[in-house]
Amino acid sequence: MSRIVVRGLEKSYGDARVLERVSITAEPGEFLSLVGASGCGKSTFLRILLGQERQSGGVVVIGDRPIVPEPTPQRGIVFQRYSVFPHLTALQNLLLVEDFRSGGPFGRVFGARRRSARQEAETMLERVGLGHARDLYPASLSGGMQQRLAIAQTLLGRPQILLLDEPFGALDPGIRVEMHELLTELWNEHGMTVVMVTHDIGEAFKLGTRVLVFDKVRHDPEFPSAYGATITYDLKLDRKSRASARDVAEVAAMVGTTRLDSAIATTAS
Repeated sequence: MSRIVVRGLEKSYGDARVLERVSITAEPGEFLSLVGASGCGKSTFLRILLGQERQSGGVVVIGDRPIVPEPTPQRGIVFQRYSVFPHLTALQNLLLVEDFRSGGPFGRVFGARRRSARQEAETMLERVGLGHARDLYPASLSGGMQQRLAIAQTLLGRPQILLLDEPFGALDPGIRVEMHELLTELWNEHGMTVVMVTHDIGEAFKLGTRVLVFDKVRHDPEFPSAYGATITYDLKLDRKSRASARDVAEVAAMVGTTRLDSAIATTAS
């Protein structure tokens, strides 16, 4: 059910073409890292996979059927900015996941199921380093802590497809490494298909089983928005071995990053 097939995807806003000729197949359990220059349509592609936006052309199939034009519990997303409910405590934000999943007439679960959900939520808070903040509201948490809470909330839903839009950008380096480890652990546990947008080349190579580069290959100086971006590079990785410096350098050159040394160092660690 977590297989993704995209064929001839196009997306335009009025006369502005954002994406064109995007085709890819992601098998269940793959971890796709999406990199590319700012504004080349990576986040737009992610929103189309979520069902938040509708493509202008082409086909997107999730599992064995075309994507529905609305978010579903099978697809979870963590945005660049933390997106938790401000009127709920950290623990209540996670308990809400089971309430949404139940779909019951009262909108929440009770009894043994509630106790089980609470235990699971408390365990997840500990895993993301927020056990001490369980009764605090988001306004009392730092930006990095709120992002960890948003990540925990999404992972607790165990989506078949996990979509990540720069989820670690607001985290301190030490916490970022810990969240990399947690994400890898949960990915291995649940076999999710993951699609992650990142500007960090080292992160892309460290976490992904494939690195995809989005870029515009056609240009018209008189009509700069006439053509959209597409997937120009698709590199399969072996997470058990280090990516070569040459591979990292090639992708970094495509993206135009100036942080090549740190990217290679992060990948090799």
